[in-house]
Amino acid sequence: MTSPAAPLPAPTGRTRRHVLPGLNLTLGYALLYLSVLVIVPLAGLVLRASGLGLAGFWREVSAPRVLTALGVSFGTALAASLINVLLGLLIAWTLTRYWVPGRRLIDALIDLPFALPTAVAGITLTALLAPNGWIGQLLAQHDLRVVYTRTGIVIALIFIGLPFVVRSLQPVLEDLGHEQEEAAWSLGASPVQTFMRVILPELLPALLSGFTLALARTVGEYGSVVFISGNLPFKTEIAPLLIVSKLEQYNYAGAAAVAVVMLLVSVTLLLVANTVQARLVRRSGTAV
Repeated sequence: MTSPAAPLPAPTGRTRRHVLPGLNLTLGYALLYLSVLVIVPLAGLVLRASGLGLAGFWREVSAPRVLTALGVSFGTALAASLINVLLGLLIAWTLTRYWVPGRRLIDALIDLPFALPTAVAGITLTALLAPNGWIGQLLAQHDLRVVYTRTGIVIALIFIGLPFVVRSLQPVLEDLGHEQEEAAWSLGASPVQTFMRVILPELLPALLSGFTLALARTVGEYGSVVFISGNLPFKTEIAPLLIVSKLEQYNYAGAAAVAVVMLLVSVTLLLVANTVQARLVRRSGTAV
């Protein structure tokens, strides 16, 4: 009678095999990719702006036209992203919790801004909302004007940023289930209390993630805004268009200075949003 086979030795760190190549190879590819596409261009941008000197840089970015354009870009992007949080929550909730006729078509239309060129979106919105457009004619009867105003810019940015919020919320709502809601109802909680105390805390990280993605996407939007804004200096001129104008005037250092300000503000907003999101995730994990 043969003795039972000896158990195989446990794998050690030297014999462990991975699907992907080694750490050094993958890390090298990642750093090379990051350097070529992100770090080197941003470093060149900062280097070009530094040629102005501190006084020249401040003179460029503190000009009234530049400050107004930056305010239009960040103000409209922030307003559109906040509106998208509410609209995205309603749409994602409806698509995941209710049966809606044409649900597949609606779900596909949400991704339309991803596939549609932004310039085409801008031309289409301008044609619809112009005083002689299908929707613009109805608004003109009530003395409402959208094209060539900041309201038109916000509408264009809502169209561009909405998919980011919806797609961030849908997986969370699908995994959430109904058990927690039913437990809250059995304890006597009202629908509002159930949403505010049970559902909303679970959705906050996804909401903040969608808001951050929408803000990052819309703050530098150019194609869908350049037509509907009218590009009126001190009124509806956006910062990306101002950068293009400076480039056409061969003021490369001035364009780089404005771009650096947009970069610094955007990175700061993203860092703050990511920090808050990490704390929300940590708090929800601790609560569980």
